[in-house]
Amino acid sequence: MLEDIFLSTVEMSKIREISPVALAFIGDAVHTMFVRDRVIKGDIELLKNYHQKAASLCKAKSQAEVLNALVPYLNADEQDIVRRARNAKLHHVAKNSDIETYKKATSFEALVGYLYLTGNFKRLNQILKNKENE
Repeated sequence: MLEDIFLSTVEMSKIREISPVALAFIGDAVHTMFVRDRVIKGDIELLKNYHQKAASLCKAKSQAEVLNALVPYLNADEQDIVRRARNAKLHHVAKNSDIETYKKATSFEALVGYLYLTGNFKRLNQILKNKENE
């Protein structure tokens, strides 16, 4: 089934075995897909405009700002994922970002990846829509 390709989940007991950087890897893809979905459903525009809008929302600075706004509303498990990702050893930093911003962006992506892989789609939507209470 097609749903199995995109909606596969990982058991909670195994989620701790996945590195925070790997969680960020899948979280980046999930976040990008969410943003592109929102952009394409907006006004019809030139392709370059879609890309520019999506890129502005997916850049490290934007992701770090979203994380900063969400931190007070994260539960203990979510805070742990964010902490682990922030402390993970990164092998590079985006060219247009400082290390602190990049680590926060990676933490945001790891949180998104964690929620996606654990199948917590209600909470994932709250996080992606940047709404603490839905």
